[in-house]
Amino acid sequence: MIQRLHTHEHGQATAEYALVIVAAAGIALVLIAWATQSGALPRLFDAVIERVINMVPGG
Repeated sequence: MIQRLHTHEHGQATAEYALVIVAAAGIALVLIAWATQSGALPRLFDAVIERVINMVPGG
C-alpha cells in the first residue's frame, strides 16, 4: 500500500519541477527585458570590465 502511494507521486513531483523551471525562466526573461530596456546591463558590464582592468597590474 505504501509503495503504491509513493509511485503515484512521481508524476506530481515531475510536474512541480516543470512549474518551478517555467517560473524561473519567466522571472529571468522579465529581468533581462528590464535590464536591457533600462540600460542597466551595459552599465553593469562596463563596471565589471573596468574593475577587472584596474585589478590587472599596469592596467
